Amino acid sequence: MTKILEVSMLGNLHFIDISIVLLYFAIILWIAWWVSKGGGSSKGNRDSKDYFLAGKSAGWFVIGASLFASNIGSEIIIGVSGAGARAEMPQANFEIIAALVLILLGWVFVPFYLRSGVYTMPEFLEIRYSKACRNYLSVVSVLAYVITKISLIIFAGALVFETMGISFWTGAIITIVATGFYTILGGLKAVIYTDMIQTFILLAGTGAVTYFGLMQIGGWDAMIETIADASSTPGNPPVESFFNLWRPVDDSSYPWTGMLFGAPILGVWYWCTDQFIVQRTLSAKDISNARKGTLFAGFLKLLPVFIFFIPGVIAYALAQKGMLSFSLDNPDHALPAMINGFLPIGLKGLAISGLLAALMSSLSSAFNSSSTLITFDFYKQYKPNASEKELVWVGQLATLVLVIASFLWIPFMKTLMGGGLFHYLQSVQAYISPPIAAVFLFGLFFKWINAKGAIVALWSGFALGMFRLVTEYLSKEGIIIVEQGSLLQLMLDINFLHYAIVLFVFSVGVLMIFSKIGSAKKPALLELVTFSKEELNVKITWSTDVFLTILLIFCVLTLWIIFSPWGIIS
Repeated sequence: MTKILEVSMLGNLHFIDISIVLLYFAIILWIAWWVSKGGGSSKGNRDSKDYFLAGKSAGWFVIGASLFASNIGSEIIIGVSGAGARAEMPQANFEIIAALVLILLGWVFVPFYLRSGVYTMPEFLEIRYSKACRNYLSVVSVLAYVITKISLIIFAGALVFETMGISFWTGAIITIVATGFYTILGGLKAVIYTDMIQTFILLAGTGAVTYFGLMQIGGWDAMIETIADASSTPGNPPVESFFNLWRPVDDSSYPWTGMLFGAPILGVWYWCTDQFIVQRTLSAKDISNARKGTLFAGFLKLLPVFIFFIPGVIAYALAQKGMLSFSLDNPDHALPAMINGFLPIGLKGLAISGLLAALMSSLSSAFNSSSTLITFDFYKQYKPNASEKELVWVGQLATLVLVIASFLWIPFMKTLMGGGLFHYLQSVQAYISPPIAAVFLFGLFFKWINAKGAIVALWSGFALGMFRLVTEYLSKEGIIIVEQGSLLQLMLDINFLHYAIVLFVFSVGVLMIFSKIGSAKKPALLELVTFSKEELNVKITWSTDVFLTILLIFCVLTLWIIFSPWGIIS
């Protein structure tokens, strides 16, 4: 008789598992304390470079691990594994495409960020364009972090604590206090060093879930056979849906054209221009370490296919055999069900620590990057002569304010997550990213592009993105009725990735047209933030960085072929 494994959301944790989770917290908080006391450095009083950029002394391994951990929140782990249970493999393509965009970060963007000596991305925009562009990005970034990113991470963290039998509100408070404490205490150095530890915990925990899940089903071939048998039941997806990254152009969710050309646009904004991510590369001791760090992160970004997505597929197969009980109507429960169902004592605590590591690394990064923006793009603009000690104090105070704001946001959060509004708030990022990506990317290559073109592109692109977002929300909530066949309906019918392409092309057009009307900055003022003619004459010389780049591209192409109609499903 087949054993049924009920999902009780891990309320039955063994003492050993609880001890492992507590040990994880102890290690993370000890690292923060160690960093706050100097972290092995002989330097006594920390200046702003120490606190916000980890003293610009980080090596490639720490940078790469921190880039990966900051990006991988528990909401991504649970969401991608849920996509596996839903047979939506194209969603995993965002992780793979990120590897290619990280190459762009290391080779194209990082050299300009480091040689210009900036602390924030808005500061870079001011050097390249104008103060108005800086103000735009500062305000948009901080609001986006507080309203969407921080809120979602805290909510996901509270849900993880619920799996341990701890109430939602208590879990949210623990998440905020613990993460806020070590972020305030140690600044970016505490964040990136804890990220490094959390990366190992995250990989070990999710890797264990994959291994024990496959062992329970009887191996890879048994899993495929189970999915194939289940596909004969009406309503169940075919085998190829689980292992194909590419869908037709007319697919409503993830058309291959949108994934190949639209997703990289979102990726350029997120990986190459967003303070949340880029701040890690700014902490590098030199360009070589920064570039190697981005390449290392690129290799790590190939792993989610195997340790996040595949567990969801395994969970689906186990559910079909009656060996795992969770609702396929809510496949995001796939990973918690796997943790509860198959991991032995000890590893279950490790897996939960992995989920906590994912959410705390993302939240600490959001706190730290937001406080950096508040300190340098608002306070230092208001008080240019602020001392180093004062800037560190303001950064710590800003983080504390963000922690308090997060507390105040909790009562509204659960209500928003239950309705459609929060989904659309998250969509803000998809609709504001194309104009920002256009302004950053084209500004590096073309000196004649100027501040007038940039600010008009940013605001017009923002307006077009928000118009789509608001209209989509009002239409789906039934507040407005959109006439069939109208231009408005035509706009709403465009897939969001295709719309990102349209918005990017529109922003580039506006950027170029209005730049022709205005006057460019003097070439001497652009030396640190644009390519020179000599730099554009690329001559490839063999090096470790070049080899790793070619290897990473090869790995991406291999995965694209393996998980395609010509790969394993053939």
